[in-house]
Formats: sequence, C-alpha cells, structure tokens
Amino acid sequence: MIMKDMAIADKVTDNENCETVRQLFAFIEASPSPFHAVSNMKRELEAQGYTRLLEGNAWKLEEGGKYYVIRGGSSIIAFRIPKKDFRGFQIMASHSDSPSFKVKENPEIEVEEHYVKLNVEKYGGMLCAPWFDRPLSVAGRLVVKEGNKLVTKLVSVDRDLCMIPNLAIHMNREANEGYKYNAQKDMLPLYGCESAKGGFMAQIAEAAGVEEENIIGSDLFLYNRMKGSVWGADEEFMSIGKLDDLQCAFASLRAFLDSEDGKSIPVHCVFDNEEVGSGTKQGAASTFLLDTLLRINEGLGRTMGQYHQALASSFMLSADNAHGVHPNQPDKACPTNRPYINGGIVIKFSANQKYTTDGLAAAVFTQICNKAGVPYQIFVNRSDILGGSTLGNISGTQVALNTVDIGLAQLAMHSPYETGGVKDTDYLIKAAKEFFRAAIVEVGEGEYQLL
Repeated sequence: MIMKDMAIADKVTDNENCETVRQLFAFIEASPSPFHAVSNMKRELEAQGYTRLLEGNAWKLEEGGKYYVIRGGSSIIAFRIPKKDFRGFQIMASHSDSPSFKVKENPEIEVEEHYVKLNVEKYGGMLCAPWFDRPLSVAGRLVVKEGNKLVTKLVSVDRDLCMIPNLAIHMNREANEGYKYNAQKDMLPLYGCESAKGGFMAQIAEAAGVEEENIIGSDLFLYNRMKGSVWGADEEFMSIGKLDDLQCAFASLRAFLDSEDGKSIPVHCVFDNEEVGSGTKQGAASTFLLDTLLRINEGLGRTMGQYHQALASSFMLSADNAHGVHPNQPDKACPTNRPYINGGIVIKFSANQKYTTDGLAAAVFTQICNKAGVPYQIFVNRSDILGGSTLGNISGTQVALNTVDIGLAQLAMHSPYETGGVKDTDYLIKAAKEFFRAAIVEVGEGEYQLL
C-alpha cells in the first residue's frame, strides 16, 4: 500500500501489531489537514484501480466497477458494484477533521514592533492546554488562479513554523489552579520576530510552489508536528494527533480495500466537519451520502422502489472514537460499562439518541464481531454527564437505515496528542472486513438475516 511508503515514526517495535501501527502513523503524519487525508485516500484508491466520478458529470456505472467521489475536497465516498445483483449497502462512515485552529484572513499581528503572531480561531471543541509549547506548523488548501481557471492546491509547511508559548508561572501564580483560556488573547501562535512581517503568505506560497499574487483564497489550519510514539511497560500504548477520527478512517479504508465482495455494495464514507456539527455541504448532515446512493441506484437502472428496498437491507457503522476509562479519573465512566484501551471495539449507546445504537443494531454488530473473532465492549455515559454526538444520528436525517455507533477506546480525546492502544486498530480492520463482505437482509418485521 502507498501508506507504507510515507514517512513514519521511528519508535514502533516489532510486536504483532507493529505494521498496522506504522501504517496508521504514516497516514496520520501525511494528513495534517482534512484535505490531505482525503487526498491520501484518493491516491490509495486509484492505486487499487478505483475511478473518480465528478458530481457535475454523468455517471456510467458497470457491474464489477470500482468508484469514488469527492465533495469539498475533504469528504470522500468510495464504493464497488458487485458482479451480480445486490441486496443493500454496507456503509462505514468516519470523519476527516479534528479540533484545531483555523488561520484567519489577514493573519499577521505585529506586537510592539518586535514579534509577529498569527490571528487564528478555534475549530471544534479542543482541549486548549495541550496546544501550548508544542512545535506547530500550517497546512490546508489554497485556491489559485491559473489563467481563467480556479484550482486548488494542497499545502503543508513541512517544518516547525510556530508555537503558542505559555505564560511563565511567575506571571500567573494561579495557573495550576485552573485557567479559562481566551481564544483571542491566549491561543495565538508566535510566528517570528519583526523581520517576519508581511512574509506569512509568501512562505505559504513557496511551500505550495505557487506565486503569492495568484492565491485568491485559502483554508489553513495549525497542526501538531510531534511524531507518533509507541510507549508503555510492554509498548502497549500509542500516541499521536488526530486519532479521533483518522484511526477509524484509516481502518475503514484498509478493510474496504482488502475485503471480499459479497451480496451488498460496500461503501467507504469519510465526512468533514463533524467537529463543528456536520452542517456543511460535505458534512454528515448534507446530501452527500444520499446523492451518492441515489446516483448508484440510477446508474444501475433501478427504480426508486428498488432503492428503498435496498435501504431496508442496508446497515451503517458510524465509526468515531470512544472514551476509555481514565486511569486518574475512573469515576468519570459509567459504573457498569467501562471500555478500556486494547479491549476491543467499543459499541456506544445513548438513551437520548446522541448515538444511534439500539438493541437490534448492537445485536447485528456483535454477530459480525464474533464472526471476525474480535472482542467488543460497551460505552454509555454516566447518567449525570452529557455526552457528545457523532455521525450516525446526523446522517440518519438524510439516509435512514439501521446504524450502530462504534469507535476505539482512547484517552485525551480532542487533545493535539491523543492516546490509544496498539491492538485496537487491527480489531476494527478485521471486523470491518467482515462487515463489508456481509449482507444484512430484512426478512420480516424486526427480523434480519446475516449473510
């Protein structure tokens, strides 16, 4: 796979899961923005013979064909058409974005004619404190004028470029007693001294290989430059940025490409903007999945009735990472449902439907895990703690089908450096491979058969 050839962290030892961890680290480190993550998936799909479809063109689909479509540069859906009639869609959905800081227009702020810092705003609900005193850089996309066309160019400044310095304890004696960070005052990264003034976009242009005057738009984000690390007494833990949710996106793509064809259409789906509510043209609340499934149905010459029949025998894995029991705060977890790192895939429940899992969906997925020989565990929030939401309940407003919310247990979710287990990615890949080759067929009211 192409992912094997990307730069990887040095500290991954030769245990049974090391190759998967190496590839995961390589994928994440090569994906400093959602645009890069989708570009890397696109490259991998094309290497495996998948054809790109444009939403603005007619789609000519064939039995046995392999296709993908991108919306907004940061969301992607890939699918295969079986060589015989299919029963439904087997969809695995994850997301490409992570909490970060977006660089504002006119980003440079001069401080006392000596420093230049960058004006940024929060993207998503991040933990602010871990962003301090880490090497950061900038990545994203540019919109560039080429003749009479507007084209997009990915850019990543591949070096330590800026940092958000902490205020010394001597100037804030109460810092360790709790501090409310002000995004406009406390969280702006230092970019350079006075000589850097006016140079930021020129540096971005140089990194992208374009002329600064031809840049007419941009979507740029800060990202953490720290490499992935495997650690612990038996090297059982791994840490890197963007585990939420590139770990699931990576596992989905691996399983999708490696799975055998079955009696359903396998669909690998990665949305953007989950961290800010999904309400964008490329988010889970958009028509992206709906439009794609309808066009698959139309491209195969099927009626709307056949489309709705297919949905009745379709299933979604909404894959977004889960909270593991914290070693220093074990009381934050539910008393009886306590997922642990390296304990297997986490099935997520919520009575208020922040997660879509119900008894039927959970039963189906546990059977898939059993067939794959993969352990699973349960997450439910404490009854007095409000949890977050994810993809399944949002995408269900556009495409209503049986869905289970799952993830992999991790610590420090929404930190720029998160922690998971070295075994869990392989567990998800194995279960997802079994899922993609399966067909979950409605055979009666509340009755389903797993083929």
